Amino acid sequence: MPQEPRRNRTIVLASRPVGMPVSADFRLETLNAPTAGPGQVLLRTVFLSLDPYMRGRMSDAPSYAPPVGLGQVMVGGTVCRVQVSNHPLFAVGDWVLGYSGWQDYAVSDGAGLVRLDGAQPPSWSLGVLGMPGFTATMGLLEIGAPQTGETVVVAAATGAVGSVVGQIARIKGCRAVGVAGGPEKCRYAVEALGFDACLDHREPGLAQRLAGACPAGIDVYFENVGGAVFEAVLPLLNPRARVPVCGQIAHYNDREPPPGPDRTAQLLGTVLRRRIRMQGFIIFDDFGPRFGEFRKMMGGWLAAGRVHYREDRVEGLERAPEAFMGLFQGRNFGKLVVRVGPD
Repeated sequence: MPQEPRRNRTIVLASRPVGMPVSADFRLETLNAPTAGPGQVLLRTVFLSLDPYMRGRMSDAPSYAPPVGLGQVMVGGTVCRVQVSNHPLFAVGDWVLGYSGWQDYAVSDGAGLVRLDGAQPPSWSLGVLGMPGFTATMGLLEIGAPQTGETVVVAAATGAVGSVVGQIARIKGCRAVGVAGGPEKCRYAVEALGFDACLDHREPGLAQRLAGACPAGIDVYFENVGGAVFEAVLPLLNPRARVPVCGQIAHYNDREPPPGPDRTAQLLGTVLRRRIRMQGFIIFDDFGPRFGEFRKMMGGWLAAGRVHYREDRVEGLERAPEAFMGLFQGRNFGKLVVRVGPD
C-alpha cells in the first residue's frame, strides 16, 4: 500500500557555537519525509526532550559521544506515534520512546525503541520515566549510596534530574537540601517536592547559607552544575562522602578556563584527606541494562504519590532553539519538553 507523501520539518546544526548558543547556530529545513522500508517503522514525533547534554554534542571537542555534524539533525530523545509499520513488533498507533531528534518524522528498524504502555502520560518518558529520571535514580542509589540520616545536596533542584534526586533522598530517609535559581523554585522544592531546605543561588553568601542548612556536613553531593555551587559544597563534604557527577551545566558554554586561582590542589587534597569518592557516569553506558528495572521502580513511586513531577512544555518545533538556549539561563521550571505535533 503506497505511503502518503509528507513534509518533514527538521532543525539542523548550522554552525558550532562559540560560548552560549545563538539562534544562528540552528536552521529550520523542510524536506520530504522518509518512507518506511521492509522491517522498518515510520515515526511521527509528538514530544521532543531538550537537555543540557545537547550543548556538548554541538561541539566537535572530544567527548563520550560523536558530535552532531554541520547540517545534520540535532539529536534528542523523542516520544513518537508509529505512523506506518513494516515491523512485526510495532503496530500503527503505538506510542514509542526513541531518539529521533529535532524533526517531525523519522524511520527506525526498531532498535532502541521502547513501547510505552500508557500507564503514565507519554511525555513523562522523556523526564521522570526517561533519561533524566534514570540518571537521578541510578547515580544517587548506585554511586551516592545514601544511608538513613545522611545529608544529600543537589543543585538545579527543580530541574529534571535534581528534583528526582531530592525526592529519592527523602524516600531513603535522608535530609535533602537543594540549590535552585529564584525564590519561586526554592518554595516549590520545599513545599511540593518535600526538600528539607532549598537555597537560592542568586542570593549572596551561598557558602555560608549552605553551611547553615547542612549543620552535620554533606554526605552525598549530586553534581550536575559545577561552578559556585561546587565551591560552596567542597569544604562541607564529610569523610567518605560520595559525589556522583553527571554534568556541569555551569561550564558548558565556557570559552576558556574560569578566572581565579587554580583550585586543583585544593580539590585533590580534600578528596584524599577525607577519602571522598567522586565518580562520573554516562547513564546508558554505565547502567543501560537496568532501564526496565528503573521504570518499574519509578512507576511504583509515582503511583504511590512518593515522587512528583513537573513539566515545562513549549509548543512547536520552531521554538526548540529558543527554549534550548533558555536552559542555560534557568528559564525553564521543570523538565523542558517541546510538543512537536498533535497526540
